[in-house]
Amino acid sequence: MIKFGTGGFRAIIGEEFTRANLELLTQGLANKIIRENLQRYPVVIGYDRRFLSVTATKWCAQVLAGNGIVTQVITEQAPTPLIMFTIKSKGTKYGMAVTASHNPAEYNGIKIFTEGGRDASEEVTRDIEAEIGKITAGDVRLLDYDKAKVLGIVREINPKNEYIDKILSVLDLDAIKKRQPKILFDPMYGVGKTSLQTILITARCDIDVIHDRHDPLFGGRLPAPTNDTLRRLSLMVYEGQYDLGIGTDGDADRIGLVDANGKFIHPNDILVLLYYYLHEYKNWKGSVVRNVATTHLLDRLAASFGEDCHEVPVGFKHISSKMDETNALIGGESSGGLTVRGHIHGKDGIYAAALLVEMFCVIGKPFSEIINDIQLELGKLEMSEFDTRFTAEKKLELQDLLFTRKLLPVFSEEVDKVTWLDGCKVTFKNGGWIICRFSGTEPLLRIFCEQETMERANALINEMRVFLGL
Repeated sequence: MIKFGTGGFRAIIGEEFTRANLELLTQGLANKIIRENLQRYPVVIGYDRRFLSVTATKWCAQVLAGNGIVTQVITEQAPTPLIMFTIKSKGTKYGMAVTASHNPAEYNGIKIFTEGGRDASEEVTRDIEAEIGKITAGDVRLLDYDKAKVLGIVREINPKNEYIDKILSVLDLDAIKKRQPKILFDPMYGVGKTSLQTILITARCDIDVIHDRHDPLFGGRLPAPTNDTLRRLSLMVYEGQYDLGIGTDGDADRIGLVDANGKFIHPNDILVLLYYYLHEYKNWKGSVVRNVATTHLLDRLAASFGEDCHEVPVGFKHISSKMDETNALIGGESSGGLTVRGHIHGKDGIYAAALLVEMFCVIGKPFSEIINDIQLELGKLEMSEFDTRFTAEKKLELQDLLFTRKLLPVFSEEVDKVTWLDGCKVTFKNGGWIICRFSGTEPLLRIFCEQETMERANALINEMRVFLGL
């Protein structure tokens, strides 16, 4: 079965990520496009640096070509936000990215995008799944990639400059050039280097890059910018006296940040920092959107601005949809993904990094100091996280306990309310919260807890773990 999660179709290479499955998936998309009479619009396809990504792109393009649908293939390994930007700028109706984003190296996947360069909604992915369910391998129509190029049905493009120029157009380049910050960048063996390096060099930053060679194993690390995976970056920033350290994940749609002291800035704090800067310094007004597992400090900051904070389920399509609905200024999640009004409808670690560099140069204070100032005014919140893998039997047991019988432990904090918007979220009367949910991209159960201290957050997670038998 080909099933889409919160981040598209992702599977282990050689198990479910196979040529046969990708051809079926693409034929399902082609059938949907033809049924909607949209085959006159080209489909944009891009790919990252994972094993098999280039070849998989050709497999998908051959199916679209076999159905008479023009495909615009981005010729260089491309960040996912660049692919989304291209779909938006070219006015196409659908697009695809061959990527598994931040998943482990043994995974690859397909993200589907729709008009405006946004993540496909659940309605769209369910429709594609339904189309796939109607067909077999014998229904797949193919046209050889090279032959399709000669016929003009496959067209190779390189939209990198347009994407970079768009980001440069909104930056305060004079402020950055005046400060000339020294930056160390870790693309985590992914596709973020060319775009971000070009932007920062154009702004006259002094930039060095680590972990930029092509390594489908991502140096043995998970290609997600976390405190653990960016430890070398943190150490090198401190020892090399850099002003900032920046990390992006495998497809460059998520960001990690390290300050001059080598301190990792949590993605929750990145969202708070950018919302504060854009609202108060760039004078871009509006509300904020976060998912259920992202800091409530955003709620407090929005309230201090006289703005709203909107909560949505996990999955960036929910964030971008709510941003459109409310004309929100910024939206994001605690895993490092965010976007800003007027840009693309999806996560962009490169754009976020550029804005943070501008912020550093304009305000002139370390990010940790700015966060401390905000917390002194609004109150401090600390988040703890716990992930665990499970067997099929354990998943059924947990689903029954939490989501069917809706049982919960007797917490040491007084409960205010319980919601099931996405997983099970308990909000406490002290303003903190805990959520337990299944990942939509990996076989994981995730628990997040936010409290005034890390000690209390860890204690509440432990209470949930004991109750669940984890």
